[in-house]
Amino acid sequence: MSFDLEKIRGLFPVLHQEVHGRPLVYFDNAATTQKPQAVLDALRNYYEHDNSNIHRGAHTLADRATRHYEATREKVKDFINSRESAEVIFTKGTTESINLVAQTFGRKFIGKDDEIIISTMEHHSNIVPWQMLCEEKGAKLRVIPIQENGEIIFEEFEKLLNPKTKLVSIVHASNALGTINPVKKIIQAAHEIGAKVLLDGAQSTSHLEIDVQELDCDFLAFSAHKLYGPTGLGVLYGKREILEEMPPFLGGGEMIKEVSFEKTTYNEIPFKFEAGTPNIADVIAFGQALDFIQSLGKKQIKAHEDELLSYANQLTKDIKGFIPVGTAADKVSVLSFNIQGMHPFDVGQMLDARGIAVRTGHHCTQPLMHRFGIEGTVRASFAVYNTKSEIENMAEGIAKIARIKNK
Repeated sequence: MSFDLEKIRGLFPVLHQEVHGRPLVYFDNAATTQKPQAVLDALRNYYEHDNSNIHRGAHTLADRATRHYEATREKVKDFINSRESAEVIFTKGTTESINLVAQTFGRKFIGKDDEIIISTMEHHSNIVPWQMLCEEKGAKLRVIPIQENGEIIFEEFEKLLNPKTKLVSIVHASNALGTINPVKKIIQAAHEIGAKVLLDGAQSTSHLEIDVQELDCDFLAFSAHKLYGPTGLGVLYGKREILEEMPPFLGGGEMIKEVSFEKTTYNEIPFKFEAGTPNIADVIAFGQALDFIQSLGKKQIKAHEDELLSYANQLTKDIKGFIPVGTAADKVSVLSFNIQGMHPFDVGQMLDARGIAVRTGHHCTQPLMHRFGIEGTVRASFAVYNTKSEIENMAEGIAKIARIKNK
């Protein structure tokens, strides 16, 4: 690894603290990543110097805020290589982005007996909106099964495709297992029968290089807070021709061109989908998070994270009672596991006593946990600022916990 890990860690104030008298080891990055100082500074700077509503003001503060806000939209466009910034819509997060598609594209283009395909490993936010839509429209939800190692069964997906399939909505990288799905193949197969494809990129965007034009996905949803940015902010990418056919999601200011009591004329994209005062400060700060990622390079980041995952697998594989969950060949840096005879929550608390922050539970993937016949897992997820010594600390903790239970 050619970048300076110590210097990178120095950019994140939250990492330099003790938890229960131990140095913090933060391995909950799949839930939310920590924020570099530049992101924190951007938030403060906006409120101290540029605080104003955007787009509609003629004064200097409004102009500055608007320019900074729209600069982030351009950065997102470059980050995912969309054709134009108008295809980038700001939302509250991945969940709202998926719901936006369900309530606009879904309501307009999906009808009785039409079919939507998802996979067994979906987050609840990529299950529930489609269940709601299917209940309303009389459509059917189809589910791609997965293998024991956490990979989808592609042949079964192909069997599900038929002329009634209108949408495939699938996670790019599983938050619970780390599995990277073969989305390029999925998109190609779906397009051959005329279906559109939405990718849940909440996990993949922080680990993988994303090119929406090369992938040819119709929609991509992701969140800023998993990309070293602020919480409460997300992105929906959509192809222009599809977005223009979709009705607005919310009504109000900014999404209109002209309003009378007789008729409202809607604004152009992306503003048609951005009603009301947006999350201005966090959008501007998100631009700094994207700059941070681009300064390091996705390939460099992924190489480091892959090395950490490989090291964690190596150090834990021989621990008696250690049960990995999700062993796909192609993964992002997520290690999900259980310790024989122990509840995940108990393991998480014991690791927390060592200053190690991990996530426990079903990870908003209850159907997936049911597939494996378990209540949940312990999930350690790694980011660019994590170190091998932290992995060693965790492995030592897991080994001690497992010995207590299995001696």
